[in-house]
Amino acid sequence: MQADTVIYRSINYKRQRRHGAAGDASGPNGRNDQMTHPMPGAQAPALDLPLVGGDRFVLADQTPDTFTMLVFYRGLHCPVCKGFLGQVDAAVAEFEKVGTKVVAISMDPQDRAEKAVADWGLKDLTVAFGLTEESARAYGLYISQSIKDAETATFSEPGLFLIDKAGAFYMINISNMPFARPDISELPQKIAFATQNGYPARGTKG
Repeated sequence: MQADTVIYRSINYKRQRRHGAAGDASGPNGRNDQMTHPMPGAQAPALDLPLVGGDRFVLADQTPDTFTMLVFYRGLHCPVCKGFLGQVDAAVAEFEKVGTKVVAISMDPQDRAEKAVADWGLKDLTVAFGLTEESARAYGLYISQSIKDAETATFSEPGLFLIDKAGAFYMINISNMPFARPDISELPQKIAFATQNGYPARGTKG
């Protein structure tokens, strides 16, 4: 990213902080640079997506004992996602023990999502596909454009969310790069601690 672009976005961000969401936030390429900033405790946007193997995932219909965990991944082209979703897949039973249902979601079409499940050896993880860019942005996910043939034209960068039983954001983890992911191996025990101790969502001060 060029220095003048970084400076522009810094100035533009400060302008938005002063004046709120109103005003022209178009970036140097004529694109609107405003992003949704999901807040802990706020209702998560609706999701209704097809699943690999049939059926649909509807967020509003979920009835977990503790949380629904949404794992947004970049797509079939991403080797880091392959490793990370492999870890999630291996931990599905541990998440179930602490009352958490897990679903992986991408903007990939059906054929690429099915290929990811097959090629990556995902056995227990529920995988949804067909996320729209609009829905991805509603979750505050960063959006990338293809820089090589293996990538789809547009895809979301990773994010991981815990949605509570009331459908509100409890934990939010968003990255603009494929490399920064939470430690899945320790997350089930952290969920158990949080629920057993009534630990509230943090970061709620506007």
